[in-house]
Amino acid sequence: MLKRMFVSPDPGRLRLRSGLRAVLGIGLAVVVCGLAGHSLVAAVTGGLAALLALFTVLDATVRDQAITTALLPAVGFPVLALAAGLHDHPLARDAAFLAVMGLGVYARRWGPRGHSLGVFAFMAFFTTQFLHTLPGQLPELYSAVALSLLASSTVRFGLWCYERRLPAAAVPTPATGKGLARATTRQAIQATVGGTIALMAGLLLSEQRWYWAVGATWWVFVNTASRGETLVRGFRRVLGTLIGIPIGLAVVVPLHGAAVPSAVVVAIGVFGIFYTAAVSYTWMVFSVTVMAGSLYGLLGVLDPVLLMLRLTETGAGALGAMLAVLLVLPVTTHATTDAWIQRALRCVHACTAEAAARLSGSTTADPAPRIAELEALLGRVRLSLAPLVHPLSPLHARKARAGQVLALLDTCAREVRGLAFVAADPEASHDARLAAACWRVEASVQALTAPDLPQRADVPSIPPHQTVAEPALAHLHGLERALAELAAPLHSDPRAPLIGV
Repeated sequence: MLKRMFVSPDPGRLRLRSGLRAVLGIGLAVVVCGLAGHSLVAAVTGGLAALLALFTVLDATVRDQAITTALLPAVGFPVLALAAGLHDHPLARDAAFLAVMGLGVYARRWGPRGHSLGVFAFMAFFTTQFLHTLPGQLPELYSAVALSLLASSTVRFGLWCYERRLPAAAVPTPATGKGLARATTRQAIQATVGGTIALMAGLLLSEQRWYWAVGATWWVFVNTASRGETLVRGFRRVLGTLIGIPIGLAVVVPLHGAAVPSAVVVAIGVFGIFYTAAVSYTWMVFSVTVMAGSLYGLLGVLDPVLLMLRLTETGAGALGAMLAVLLVLPVTTHATTDAWIQRALRCVHACTAEAAARLSGSTTADPAPRIAELEALLGRVRLSLAPLVHPLSPLHARKARAGQVLALLDTCAREVRGLAFVAADPEASHDARLAAACWRVEASVQALTAPDLPQRADVPSIPPHQTVAEPALAHLHGLERALAELAAPLHSDPRAPLIGV
């Protein structure tokens, strides 16, 4: 876990830049709110809005990111008003919260923008519970949110828009059309059921802080597609909270709510959230917990008992999510993994075809976008296989096979990247043997992804090691070997299948 946080590669220093930019953008948002004369509660609301905008708006292009950010108040302001208006009506408030939760998950069918707007709407309702917002406070909160989004957007899209120099990000979706519609409908139902369980458990634990349980359920569902992913994410959320509470207490309690040092701890927490999110959900939750402890100190409500209550509420929320995915329209880890592995393999073939076309003299072929798509797909494969390779998984045979699949897919990606690098050289020549090697790669991918076992069993045998002078051919031979070796783990014991066998 520590290795993933501190040693994980950071190509282009994107995680580092994202974390530093988040600190600057959120810091500027809070300063602007202070200069505008807003209260501490309004400044906290504005800072959270800026954090959400920077963290959840992940459209493929900068233009789309700016549009999504501009749309956030359109969903956030009505939800703020709804939650504040229902403050003194618990039954209606709870029903509305669950409805916002379900609709927020359902909105994911519209891609990254729907996801961002759904998260912002849910967190707007959550924030009003956290800050006990009343209708009379709404004008100030609206102003704080608007100023904060403007300030953070100035940093993101103006002062430090490093994405403009990068290719468009690849954002894979689990399916298209009716498939995605069915997936989001199922997840919306699961989230609503899980939220209901969490709400009831949260109220039993505390009538004042019940919303923490619902919030935990919400975040456990984000970026998960199978019951295995959800179970692992729930475990990691509880673990991150458990680690963060004692460290947060040790750091925050001695500050006694002092503004400047507390703000420094908040800034460190913000940086941790953005820097670790892509590599370790546990450490991201740890950063959130430390940041939340510092905010409690600033608001004058920090108490060890309060933080322990937060841990139990988080556990209740994670349990609600787990029960929902286990009992309501469950999707197995196998089914999800099957889809992502097949898409990754097909993308490997597409990358190879583009690179080969480039080597043969095509001026329009470009493997770079396919390489970016492959990296995104491999990220989804790792997430899908996380339950199987988790250290606490009791399924040792499946863990070994899943680890082998990940290693071989990483080898495929490495060979494809090398092939694309060679193809980018304008002096690289086309070898007649490349066409035959590319054909064998295509045949291997087709055999591995065929819908029925007899065809999949026709994967070519593992070719012997060959020493060749041509770099492109060497990468193709390495790719052939990796694809042939994938047949064994993918076609192993049908009692524990990894890909539709």
